[in-house]
Amino acid sequence: MKPHPFDYARAETIDEAIDLLAEHGEAARIIAGGQSLLAMLNLRLLEPGILVDITRIPELTNIREHNGKVEVGAAVTQNRLLAWPDLKEKLPLLAAALPFVGHFQTRNKGTVCGSVAHADPSSEIPLTLATLEGEVVLRSRKGTRVLAAREFQRGMLMTARRPDEVVTAVRFPVHAGQRAAFREVARRHGDFAIVGVAAVAAGDKVKLGVGGMAGQPAVREFSRGTDFADAMNTLAWELEGYEDMHASSRMRRDLLRRMGPLVISEALR
Repeated sequence: MKPHPFDYARAETIDEAIDLLAEHGEAARIIAGGQSLLAMLNLRLLEPGILVDITRIPELTNIREHNGKVEVGAAVTQNRLLAWPDLKEKLPLLAAALPFVGHFQTRNKGTVCGSVAHADPSSEIPLTLATLEGEVVLRSRKGTRVLAAREFQRGMLMTARRPDEVVTAVRFPVHAGQRAAFREVARRHGDFAIVGVAAVAAGDKVKLGVGGMAGQPAVREFSRGTDFADAMNTLAWELEGYEDMHASSRMRRDLLRRMGPLVISEALR
């Protein structure tokens, strides 16, 4: 199918993008990489009146470390972050997860913030952001809001972003020196995960993030002495898992039971 007709505007500054959102309200959509948005337009799942392109705004192209967090601008592509020289040292969990995001070609266009804003429950970047207790930065004419990842993603493809707000950056807490592990099961490498599991360990504590089981990532903390097989069984029943064309809820629960202890063990080692 072809998308419904729409207008297009390329914003040169954040203020210009914000003004366009304020003017057009619900009829406006932000486009950066477009890897999720264009597919939804072609299927006419979305019919915006105008697309606001933010890829040329210089302020949104930066990766910077500040106050113990790495801030990634809304125009930074996934491959650019993957090639960032300090990624493996500063953000080892993200370094482990990013190669699973789509394919090389899609990562050249897809943006880090776009993945978070799309809020697919099986997506790797929102899962790592939630596991690390990261933040999402939003701006509008009213000012700037900073939301925790758990507050921003509210369900399947649902976020706390208001129609007049643009996501300008996401912030990942630096976890240099902590051990990290990531695994997922997908039909093919590069497809959305059926279930994804991320873990970060510090001392005798391990934080576990699970994607693909509910409408948003679930994060839990465990200690080294936990019976992880029993804990994963409890968590699997708590999250239940959902049914779609890729897997049953029963399959998702079984994947979590199998992958969870492996990922935790990798992180604790």
